[in-house]
Amino acid sequence: MKKVLSFILAAVMLVSLAALAGCGNNSKTATGNDAASSAEQTENVLTMATNASFPPYEFYDEGTEIVGIDAEIAKAIAEDIGMKLEIVDIEFDSIVTGVQTGKYDMGMAGMTKTEEREQSVSFSSSYAKATQVVIVPEDSSIKTSDDLFADGATYKAGVQLATTGDIYATEDLGADRVTQFQTGADAVAALKAGKVDCVIIDNEPAKSYVKANGGLKILDTEYVTEEYAICFAKDNTELLEKVNASLEKLIADGTVQKIVDKYITAD
Repeated sequence: MKKVLSFILAAVMLVSLAALAGCGNNSKTATGNDAASSAEQTENVLTMATNASFPPYEFYDEGTEIVGIDAEIAKAIAEDIGMKLEIVDIEFDSIVTGVQTGKYDMGMAGMTKTEEREQSVSFSSSYAKATQVVIVPEDSSIKTSDDLFADGATYKAGVQLATTGDIYATEDLGADRVTQFQTGADAVAALKAGKVDCVIIDNEPAKSYVKANGGLKILDTEYVTEEYAICFAKDNTELLEKVNASLEKLIADGTVQKIVDKYITAD
């Protein structure tokens, strides 16, 4: 009788242990509907890589949230295609690589389509026009952008690393006359400190930096004009097509212009 009772107790214990083991596995790994829900949640997130030091296109609102033209346009696109936007702030020169390798779905950071970048990523249709300008001290001997190319000129330019301002300035002036900085704000700080003679950067951020830093001005002559677009991994054609279709709709119904007007007022 004792042997029979012992056998029954042992069987009950084995069943209990198996049940507990099953509960433990369920707590660690999602299966069935839970796994499907988790995968769907991940697929519904649109990750946008940016560099949030480029007002008014992307910047921190009181240090907590990334806002700006690009942030709002991206949010409108995400909502239109049924996704939730997640913005990731990284160094500008890491955006193309991050998108190319699939770490981020797209890159949107006041980025111009260039032949060099097109070797690594694909670009959407243009959503904004931009102008590269030159910031100088108010008492600078640089009166127009042409002065940078005058015979015997040795003026040094500050730029944000890997931006088109960097690309153009390096091609035009030579690497020895260009100093690269991680952010536009760093380049402007160097200008204020007398480490460079000018800063070449997009017009809208330039206006923000000049407004925040006394003693600086923007030259009347433009450096170069360009258009901004969103970059994608070359094999992510489905998302590119969705975003292009959404952009076309948002431009046509005035949403994009309304966002731009919110951040850029007529001079």
